[in-house]
Amino acid sequence: MPGSEVPSFEFTAVLTRWDANPAVRLVTVPPEVGEIVRIVGGPPRGFGSVRVEARIGATVWRTSIFPIGGDGGFVLPLKAAVRKAQSLEDGDMVTAVIALVDAGD
Repeated sequence: MPGSEVPSFEFTAVLTRWDANPAVRLVTVPPEVGEIVRIVGGPPRGFGSVRVEARIGATVWRTSIFPIGGDGGFVLPLKAAVRKAQSLEDGDMVTAVIALVDAGD
């Protein structure tokens, strides 16, 4: 929509290994951000995911955040290339910015 601002959110969370697949690393989106994403993120895609553009440091990429648990939370997966580019290790505190991506983008 012309003149509309894309919602974006900055948060800091711990980089953790996903128990279901230890090759995958995640940061948890804060619950208050997850609530807003559910309201303004539009209809969810497969598995309830929401498309976002993510930024950590100088690294920007398009991905999806995925719902976890029944409490309305989301996680942001961090692919290996992002972790390598930003020298991130398990347990590091990660500051991320996510911006909702319109389904037409």
